[in-house]
Amino acid sequence: MRISEHPILQFDRGEKVTFFYNGNPVEGYTGETIAAALHAAGVRTLAHSQEKHRPRGLFCAIGNCSSCFMTVDGEPNVRVCVTKVRSGMDVREQDGKGVITID
Repeated sequence: MRISEHPILQFDRGEKVTFFYNGNPVEGYTGETIAAALHAAGVRTLAHSQEKHRPRGLFCAIGNCSSCFMTVDGEPNVRVCVTKVRSGMDVREQDGKGVITID
C-alpha cells in the first residue's frame, strides 16, 4: 500500500531502512516521507484533534495542515508528511498538545 502517485509530490524509492514507530520497527525507503512509510505499514491515524481527540490521518501531504504532527527523535510537532525517513529514527504519536503519548 505504498503511495506511488501524487499531484504535487514525487515518491522516489531509495534503499530500505528500518525506523521505529511507537517502539515498533517499520520499514521504509530513503527518499520517502515518514507518513508514506507509515501508510504503507497500515498506519492510518497520525494524530488526534486537540479538543475532541478525533483521529487525523494523511490529509494535505505538503506540510500545510496540522493533521500529521508527531514527535520525531524527541522533537514534537514534526510534520511527518514532509519529513524524510532515516534509518533508526524514533517516531511517536502525540496527545494533541505536543506531548509524547506513552504506550
